[in-house]
Amino acid sequence: MEYIYAAMLLHKAGKEITESGVKSVLNAAGVTVDEARVKALVAALQSVNIADAIQKAAVAAPVAAVASAGAAPAEEKKKEGKSKDEEKKSEEAAAAGLGALFG
Repeated sequence: MEYIYAAMLLHKAGKEITESGVKSVLNAAGVTVDEARVKALVAALQSVNIADAIQKAAVAAPVAAVASAGAAPAEEKKKEGKSKDEEKKSEEAAAAGLGALFG
């Protein structure tokens, strides 16, 4: 991830994403640089419009959040169907499992 972060930092600063630029950012952050990963990253980003990619990701993230939020009420309905006895049994089983950790 730190390699991608370095590239995004260079992009945000308005700098060209080059091998030397990525290496400089990583070195400044105290990261041991893997030359092969730097070369692969720079080569992969040659044909990518980073601004467009960020824009598309910014639009997709809220859509994904809304989709996952829609699944929550169905899970709540399932939980409501459990009786108090079932909940107590599952809590006891969990407690017994935790007790095994401490001998």
